[in-house]
Parts: sequence; structure tokens; C-alpha cells
Amino acid sequence: MNRESTHQSIKSRVPLMSKLEDYIPQSEETSETSICQDCGAVYMNGRWRWMAHPPHDTAKTICMACRRIHDKKPAGVVTIQGKFSREHSDELLALIRNIELEKKAENPLQRIMSIDKRAEKLSIATTDAQLARGIGKALRQQYKGSLDFNYQRGEIVLRALWQR
Repeated sequence: MNRESTHQSIKSRVPLMSKLEDYIPQSEETSETSICQDCGAVYMNGRWRWMAHPPHDTAKTICMACRRIHDKKPAGVVTIQGKFSREHSDELLALIRNIELEKKAENPLQRIMSIDKRAEKLSIATTDAQLARGIGKALRQQYKGSLDFNYQRGEIVLRALWQR
């Protein structure tokens, strides 16, 4: 299978983002402290973070990660394919989940939206392009193989393809 057709098959299952503005912080996120009514992440001093005890009377909003999850519009998609993915899927998924836990602890906007497991392919949709990039790089570092990053024209979704 050539890489062009692989990217086409990935592209066909992941919806395009309709407008970039939908994923830019809302005005309340840029001017004051806000809390995501879905996940509880707190926007304060210009960044999202997890807080055990958020300030009282905080403005309610929906963070960009939760918005992407609701809209089913990922910022990154990692596709893992080949015989190796079938034979080691549990090991690969454990590595991917560990990366997500580490990244999400630092930045609430870096989350896995979905994992689609098929015969010889795993597809991981993420709320943040940097998480997708980090997953791809970790796979290459841990298991070697080939890794390609691709932004399709007209999209703002990072597509990573790792295979071995």
C-alpha cells in the first residue's frame, strides 16, 4: 500500500474542522479565570491547568479539548499500521495511554479523543496536534519503524503515520 492511499483512507474517516475560530479561546478565557463545565480544567493566567480547588464563582465555559471531543474534530490523528501493530497492539496502547497521562497532567488540552482498533491498524484521534506528534515520536523511539507527519491542504489536522 502506498503512503498516498494510506493518508486518503485516514482522511476519509476524520471530519474536517469547519472553522479555526471554533477552536480559538473564547473571550472569557482570555480575560478572566474560567472553568470548563465538562472536564473541570481551569483557565487562569493565560493557560489551562488542573486544580484541586478552583476559585469560587468562576465563569463557566467549555475548554477547547472538550469542544473538539463534542464536535468530533481532532487536531491530530496517529495511524499505526502493519503486522507489528496487530501482534503488539496491547503494548502499543499501553505506551500511548502512558504518554497521554503524562501530557494531560501538564496540559489538560492534550487528550486522546478516540482509539479505533482494526485488524492491522490503530487510529488514535487527539485533541492536540502536539500530543499526536509526541505519540508518533515515542513510537519511533521505542520501536523504530518509519514515521511520517502530514498536514493535508485546507486542513489544520496533523496526521502521523507510523508503521513497522
